[in-house]
Order: sequence, then structure tokens, then C-alpha cells
Amino acid sequence: MTAVLGISAFYHDSAAALVVDGEIVAAAQEERFTRIKHDHEFPTNAIQYCLKQANLKAEDLSYVGFYDKPFLKFERLLETYLAYAPSGFRSFMMAMPLWLRSKLHLPREMNRGLGQAYKKRFVFTEHHESHAASAFFPSPFEEAAILTLDGVGEWATSSFGSGTGNKIHLTHEMRFPHSIGLLYSAFTYFTGFKVNSGEYKLMGLAPYGEPTFVKQIMQMIDLKDDGSFRMDMAYFNYCQGMTMTSRKFDRLFGGPPRSSEAKLTQREMDIAASIQQVTEEIMLRIARHVHKTTGMKNLCLAGGVALNCVGNGRILRDGPFENIWIQPAAGDAGGALGVALFIWHQLLGKPRTVQDADSQHGSLLGPEYSETEIKSFLDSIGAKYSHFDSDDALCDNVAGLIASEKVIGWMSGRMEFGPRALGSRSILGDARSPKMQSVMNLKIKFRESFRPFAPAVLQERVADYFDFPVTQSSPYMLLVAPVRESRRIPINGQGVGLFGIDKLKLPRSEVPAITHVDYSARLQTVDERRHGRYYKLIKHFDQKTGCPLVINTSFNVRGEPIVMSPEQAYRCFMATNIDVLVIERFLLRREDQPQHAKVDSDAHLKQFQLD
Repeated sequence: MTAVLGISAFYHDSAAALVVDGEIVAAAQEERFTRIKHDHEFPTNAIQYCLKQANLKAEDLSYVGFYDKPFLKFERLLETYLAYAPSGFRSFMMAMPLWLRSKLHLPREMNRGLGQAYKKRFVFTEHHESHAASAFFPSPFEEAAILTLDGVGEWATSSFGSGTGNKIHLTHEMRFPHSIGLLYSAFTYFTGFKVNSGEYKLMGLAPYGEPTFVKQIMQMIDLKDDGSFRMDMAYFNYCQGMTMTSRKFDRLFGGPPRSSEAKLTQREMDIAASIQQVTEEIMLRIARHVHKTTGMKNLCLAGGVALNCVGNGRILRDGPFENIWIQPAAGDAGGALGVALFIWHQLLGKPRTVQDADSQHGSLLGPEYSETEIKSFLDSIGAKYSHFDSDDALCDNVAGLIASEKVIGWMSGRMEFGPRALGSRSILGDARSPKMQSVMNLKIKFRESFRPFAPAVLQERVADYFDFPVTQSSPYMLLVAPVRESRRIPINGQGVGLFGIDKLKLPRSEVPAITHVDYSARLQTVDERRHGRYYKLIKHFDQKTGCPLVINTSFNVRGEPIVMSPEQAYRCFMATNIDVLVIERFLLRREDQPQHAKVDSDAHLKQFQLD
């Protein structure tokens, strides 16, 4: 037996992943255990979970890999500070303690995290090698072009190449400070959202605006036909300062950055629309160049920019590739899986078996809980519940509740790996309801009212509602597609005079809660093989209503990670206006619960402690 553990840590979304004899056994982000969103500390709890899932101890591991090369990254950091000195001294002094304490001593940190029990070698891959491995090796393709796009690894900010069989080969890269990820993050910062976590908010805001600032953005970058570009760094401050943008940037866009809680104005909406349009153009140009260079018909994507599902949808619709596959944990967390697979296939030369869908098991790679564990917890807090003897009985009941506009907290099976809830830790609702989008945003998620929701749609019925290729699936919610014309509701001039978020007032389709103001939707296709009980639930809903889709959003509230355990699910349920909680085959109604029920939020960690 060969067990390979991959680790990502210290930058964003620390995670661990375990591959045993080439099989992806477990993967999880540290945030789900510690409840610190985007936790970047060493993923001790995630490692312990992975080992427990495989019934292994640290000394049983054959290899441990880390997803980038910290000394190369430190070299880039020092060279950048020296290039801008003395400017940037404050940033330098803030960065150095963490580097000197932890990041430059990774073998020591990993030994500590593994309880000093692992005595074999550590392997360090380059950041974009890890992304590329995570994109290609689990994909359903024997050969494919590979494209990685993110903020920055060591020096590379984007790379491309190809994969064949059990080998990948990266041939081209863009280098820091010129970066599509950092360009997008600069606008995330400027519009008042948090860098490295608010980029999807910027993407969701874009359809409310008009791309009136494209000319200004193109003034800051020199974009080539192949998608490569250089940035005029006078507009940016991330190389040396504590902010992403400079005063010159402020002047170009009519004032300082929006503060995080200030009211969104038309300026922010138009800026969002503009940078989204430019980003899509860059992604398309790169995709066309990669296709021309590699000659491949399939494309694999990873890196944080690959979470821009609108851009991915453009590549699918308007790009030259026949098929694309995107790593569901496309950001830094996925690097943990990438380095483990890189060691197994690339370094050890082990063969790779291509599977029809992919080998990532629906990205359902996290913890699950037995009915005995769930019942014991519910009884311990005096919760009131019903239990169903079969999935059909449960799904028929829950489908009826969704159809009556109840909001459902749904916890079923193994937790998802990656940023998206995929039907294991989800909040579900009726997409046909005109009020459901605002209700779920404001009363359940406690977040901005402009944020769109995603539809989870039966794979076999996706073409009935969306302009989406019948041969393509989107199980990981990483592609955007237009709602079909036949499902749209004509506006007929009613929207005249409505600007920005006021556009939400007009239903735009038969399923208004998942139809964005530009008639787009971020799809999750649901099939029986991957999704089991979740598929069965939507099937029952279709049979009751004739509608083959429901709202699917992540089971959490603003500022918190997605729930992992029954304790976390119950706590979120009681702290929000969710009507019904379903944990496996247990169903709890809000009005039945004792208000004094307490939850030990740390209890779930105890079962993952190493012996």
C-alpha cells in the first residue's frame, strides 16, 4: 500500500488530501473544523480526518507533499521588497515574522503537525504544478490542455501546457506582478469586498452594471492577442503596500475605494461589469491561444480564477474546446490534492485509469456521520425530530415542503471538498418563488440582497431550462449558462428607469429565484450516480411540480464556513430562519424545537484527534 498525503497551508484555505494506491480517499479544508473562514494555519484537523478516514496513522504514510516551494516564494518576496525599497517597509515588517516563524521551516511544521511520527521524505512541488495536477489527473480525459490561472504562486501567475496519460508538462507561464488574479482582486478591493474571498461577490454584482469603465481598465494593461498582458504598476500597490490599489487608480475611477459596509452605488456596479468583461476577454484569448498551441480538444482548468464560473461559461460557449473540466477545489485548497496526485503519477510513474465522469467522486470527500451518531447528538440536546425508514419517504416529504415554500437545511453524506455546496451541506428552496431570493439572502444567509442563487437541476432535464450542451455536465457548479428563451418572462419595457439592485424587482423567468438580472444561472447538474439521495429529492420535486430544479446554496451564514457536523448544522438552523432541518433521514421542524437547546461547537473536533 502506498499512501500519499498532500498539504496546503499558510496562505489561503489550508487543506489536506489523501491518495491511497492512486485512489482519492479523503480531502477537506481546515476551516470546516476550526470554523475560521479561509483558515490558513497548518491543517492539523484536516490531516487527522484524512488519516482517520483511511484507518491510517502518520507513520503509515509513504509520502507527504506540500503544494508549493516556500523558498522560491520567499525569493520573490525579497526581490519585490528590494525593488520598491524603501517603500513597503511596513508591509515587509508585517510579513517577516510569519515567514521566519513558520513558512521557512515547513519540514519542522509538518513534523509537528504529524505528531513527529512521520520519518520519511517531504516533497515540494511548484504551486502551478500542483494546480495543473489537480486539474488533469482527476479529469475524465486521456489527454487535455491544462490552464492554471490565479493570483501568484512562487513567481508564476498563470501557466499552461498539456497532460497525457499519467504525465503533465507545463510549457508557458506569466510571471508576477502581472496577474489576472491580482488584477481582479484589485477591483474586488476597490469595490469594498475582501480580497481572496469576495471575488465571487464582484462577479455576482457585475450583471447589475454596465461596462462603462472598460476603456479605463485597458489604459492600465497592455493586452496581447494571446491573452498575456503587462500591468502599469503605477495604478497598483500590492507589491509594496498594504492596499491593492494606488491613488492614481483612485483618480482614474472617480474617487477612493468603497468602504466595506457602505452602500453600493452605480459606480461599483459598473466597475464590476467592466472588470468582468475584461477578465472574460483575457480568459477567452488565453483559451484560444492554448488550443492553437497544444492542438488538444479538451481543456482542464484550475487556480482561483477558474472559480469565475461566468468566464468558464464563456470559454465553453465561445471558445474552441469541445470539452472542459474544472477542478472543483480550484483554489489553494485543491493544491493539496494536486501535490498528492503529482507524487503518485508524475514522480512515482504510477498508471492512471481514466473514468467516464471523473475520479473525484463528486468532490464528496469530507466527513460523514452515522445515524447512530446523529441520533445520539439530537437526543442529547432534547431536539424534536421525525425519522424516515426510506429515502423515498424522506424525499417525498421534503419535496412537498420545498413546494410549499419552506426553506430546508440539508445535510446528507460526505461533506464537499471545495468552496461550493453540492447537495451534501446545502440550503434548498423553491426556485419558482418570486420572493425566495430576497428571503434566503436577508433572513437566512444574512448577506447582500444582490447575491444570486444557483439552480440544482436534473442532468437529464437541464436542456429544458438552460442553453447548455447536452453532452456537458456541471456537477461542481462552475459553469454559467443562459436561461432558455422559452422560460423567460418578457419585461416589455417594465424595467425602464430601474437601475442596479432595483432590477431584482422584476421576475425574469419561470424560476425567478435562480435567474440573474442578465438571464444567467450558475448551474449544478445533478445525476443519480454521483448524488444519490440528493438526486432522488429533486426527482420527487419534479414529479410533484413539473419543475426539475431547486435552489441550492451553501449551508452557512455570512462570515462562517459551510457546516460540517450535525452540531454545526443544528446551530446554524436555530440561528437563522431555516424552516426545516434534514440530517440524513432525520427531519426537524423549527416550531418543534426547544429554545433552550445548546450546542457544543467544539465537540465535533474530539473524534478526529490522533491516538
